[in-house]
Amino acid sequence: MTRIRILVVDDSVVIRKLLADTLSADPALEVVGVASDGRIGLSKIALLKPDLVTLDIEMPVMDGLQTLVEMRKLYPKLPVIMFSTLTERGAAATLDALSLGASDYATKPSNTGSTEVALERIRIELIPKIKALCGIASLKLQPLPVCRPIPKVRVRSNQPIEIVAIGTSTGGPNALAEVLPRIPKDFPVPIVVVQHMPPIFTRLLAERLASRSAIPVAEGVAGSILAAGHAWIAPGNFHMKVIGTSLNCRLSLNQDAQENSCRPAVDALFRSVAAAYGGNVLGVVMTGMGSDGVLGAQDIRDAGGNVIIQDEASSVVWGMPGLVHASGLADAAYPLDQLATEITRRVVQSRASRIFADLKSHASLEIPVK
Repeated sequence: MTRIRILVVDDSVVIRKLLADTLSADPALEVVGVASDGRIGLSKIALLKPDLVTLDIEMPVMDGLQTLVEMRKLYPKLPVIMFSTLTERGAAATLDALSLGASDYATKPSNTGSTEVALERIRIELIPKIKALCGIASLKLQPLPVCRPIPKVRVRSNQPIEIVAIGTSTGGPNALAEVLPRIPKDFPVPIVVVQHMPPIFTRLLAERLASRSAIPVAEGVAGSILAAGHAWIAPGNFHMKVIGTSLNCRLSLNQDAQENSCRPAVDALFRSVAAAYGGNVLGVVMTGMGSDGVLGAQDIRDAGGNVIIQDEASSVVWGMPGLVHASGLADAAYPLDQLATEITRRVVQSRASRIFADLKSHASLEIPVK
């Protein structure tokens, strides 16, 4: 098997060695070179021809953002993972990098007090992302995490859509930046979102999306009452659920065990909206690695709701939506640039159809006056 060739660009000698040793220990990976700043890194790409680059943000001579801009001009399709600190400044710079074309990010292990813990963090967080972006994590090698029968025939709900639930991961920040700003101001239902991200990142993401969107977007807060035309993003390290009845629902946060190695988890959110809203749900699974969202999509469909997904061509990684599709749980797939329009169309049309049906039913009950 040909190993994935990786170039590590970081100004820290310790981090360069840590990454080189940890990544090269995996039989599928090989660190073919290191660089201490962006200018050196750019010069080594042409020479080493890596399959993927890990890129630090704060470096001398040429920092990570400057390097990324030049890299995208020369190598627009080369996968790049930003390797940043879990700080306010690091999170903001990482979101900038994602908007400039970075493929994904991983957070540097800090204050672990143990080299072994730091190595394990890298193995758990960074290595799967490298493999997914380089095409090793095949759908065929990722069975459903729990064996549950998928019904061949299901009862569809004719009720109007009362909530939209979105799940996404790798590539999600840019995908959400395409979708949420295109949702109209008078959108008639609430939107709840899980984006796999750590604390700080989710708050900054919500703030950025809010500045570009016609609808209010905020990080989820426990007890928030769901309102039409508002979007909430699950905070990092918390599962976000919807509780109550469809007429009076609010957000609930908890730190229960991870699901699919994630917290927040899409499955947890989808399961809760199916319980609270029954068949009045539109689930949306967008770009991301792993299997989170598959079981939740089944819960939505079992309740009579519908699930749509982002298509493979427009996804950074077609893991999450691809597995929903492979499991027979997707009602339809759409390119990223059509998702907002389709979400809006489905919601508005479902509600208009119900209003028309109610008016027709009311009219048939009227007794004509002679």
